[in-house]
Amino acid sequence: MHKTATKLADGRELFYYDRTADAVRGAVDERPLDPSASLSETRLDPVLGEWVTVAAHRQQRTYHPPAGECPLCPSRDGRLSEIPAADYQVVVFENRFPSLALDSAAHVTAHDEDPLRTLRPGTGRCEVVCFAPDHDASFADLDEADALLVLDAWTDRTAELSALPDVRQVYCFENRGEEIGVTLAHPHGQIYAFPFVPSRTARMINRAQAHRASTGRNLFEDLLATERATPERLVLQGEHWTAFVPFAARWPYEVHLYPNRRVRDLTALDEAERAEFPGLYLDLLRRFDRLFPAPAGSAPNRTPYISAWHQAPKDGGDELALHLELFTIRRAPGKLKYLAGVESGLDAFVTDVSPETAAQRLRDAVAH
Repeated sequence: MHKTATKLADGRELFYYDRTADAVRGAVDERPLDPSASLSETRLDPVLGEWVTVAAHRQQRTYHPPAGECPLCPSRDGRLSEIPAADYQVVVFENRFPSLALDSAAHVTAHDEDPLRTLRPGTGRCEVVCFAPDHDASFADLDEADALLVLDAWTDRTAELSALPDVRQVYCFENRGEEIGVTLAHPHGQIYAFPFVPSRTARMINRAQAHRASTGRNLFEDLLATERATPERLVLQGEHWTAFVPFAARWPYEVHLYPNRRVRDLTALDEAERAEFPGLYLDLLRRFDRLFPAPAGSAPNRTPYISAWHQAPKDGGDELALHLELFTIRRAPGKLKYLAGVESGLDAFVTDVSPETAAQRLRDAVAH
């Protein structure tokens, strides 16, 4: 992997990731952009103890532009985009409309005196990861070398963002499909560097610590061993990775992908684990697309999904295990799983598909 760092016209950082060092990355961003300023702030919910980010400036972000005006395509034919180069392999750049930004502290004053109204600057960083230059492609269309390059970019950004003094946790993820809420169709993901430990990670840490206290063992190692011994929910197994539908899956089709060796984060994966990941992950994505076949003569189906890397925070969380969660809100052809009263109101999930049935369908979703 070869990395080239540059800056956009408004001072935001951009990084090209290439498989070899011979790519020329000297293109200059010629757009007349004004420097951006983030007004993000984080507020603590005193009832739940969870941080909420307020980023009102994001109302102005780009929303479903025509394909010819996509800001994530390369700059070609006189049309300038967020990527100055005429072509690229993988690109990461600072989000122009970030939920969190390092300069938030300059615009927002913290106040912690009132426990019912705790407010702090939304100090962090949000980045966009462009997986490919082809506007009509998808991650599932990548070959293994391209997918490995994306893994390299995720890993590099995890290392660099974790080193920032105000960052507590780095979160790499992809939203795909309008049903999920995606506003840019180009194949891309995002990375958030949080100034706090999100509540779900905190809950996982607490559960893992309690499991260690009661059993003397690691929760995630026990969980993976149990799932590997329970074939009815296994989807894929490799020498270094295992994919399974969790026993208490929340979503209609949900798969967790774990390295067989417990590690804290992406930077701790060894070369063998990194080499095996692209093939298994691409296989999973393509199985998701085959769950709901498109009618004959129509475009291939692309199942909406969220793909999320769970990593340990920078400090603490030693009992956690790196893993990826992949799930779709589609429960049947033409039908979506909406988070309605019990899910949105109480965070009490009700699933429409049994985990065992979901696993069987995913095992059966092989290419013909």
